[in-house]
Amino acid sequence: GGPARTPGGGRVTTPTAPVLPLIGFGQVRHTRLRPRRHAFAYPTFFLMLPMRSLPGIHSDLAINRRGAISFHDVDHGDGRSAAQGGALDWLDELLHTEGIDDATGEVWLHCYPRVLGYTFKPVSFWYCHRADGRLRAIVVEVNNTFGERHCYLLDAPQYGVELQARKVFHVSPFCEVSGGYRFRFMRTEAGAQDAGRTVVRIDHDDDSGPLIQTSVSGTLHAITAHTLRQALWGYPAMTLAIVARIHWHALRLWLKRVRFHRKPEPPASHVTR
Repeated sequence: GGPARTPGGGRVTTPTAPVLPLIGFGQVRHTRLRPRRHAFAYPTFFLMLPMRSLPGIHSDLAINRRGAISFHDVDHGDGRSAAQGGALDWLDELLHTEGIDDATGEVWLHCYPRVLGYTFKPVSFWYCHRADGRLRAIVVEVNNTFGERHCYLLDAPQYGVELQARKVFHVSPFCEVSGGYRFRFMRTEAGAQDAGRTVVRIDHDDDSGPLIQTSVSGTLHAITAHTLRQALWGYPAMTLAIVARIHWHALRLWLKRVRFHRKPEPPASHVTR
């Protein structure tokens, strides 16, 4: 990524190591504050892929082909295949439509892979950089369990600085489509044993104040046969588990008598800026 800032505001320099696909091992946390407190945390892994460089990189990760752990372009954006330009082409069109023409540097995609051929991506993050490596925009790509997708475009972001967006997309039947999100992204430089660490916080506030606090964090490593085995053996059914946990926690919220909201029509625009 480009120049970053730690939570304390210190500058983090851009790593000089070669651009390589990365895998992160970390944790997902979720806390609901009202009207009944409900919290959980799970270990997880995710990919961090340099999308502009990816076609020229030989990787142990299965890309647009079958594999125990794989990445497929059709799982993102409008579902276009690699032969049609892939997800990166979709992203560039989205940015251009929104008047962002200077995000011509590397694009890092933080996402869940397919595991044993199956995937569900509740949220993916596209870190879009200028040619000089500075962060230009972040696209937050959200999927719900109804097969719908929406993107929040965060213009001129900075690491460690809070960003806000109005909530317009239905995700959980236990939350109204109202209020807004507060985002904070953090990235630290590579250490001796890893490729750095990433943290994303997304908090949802409604008219009464903070409602839900979520985060995903992890330590990044180069994708190798060893780290892919580590991911597969440690989380053999991760994406199936994500969907199972969504429904399990929905049941628990229902048993706690948290109000259920019917799914509204999706927003007319696929992008909220």
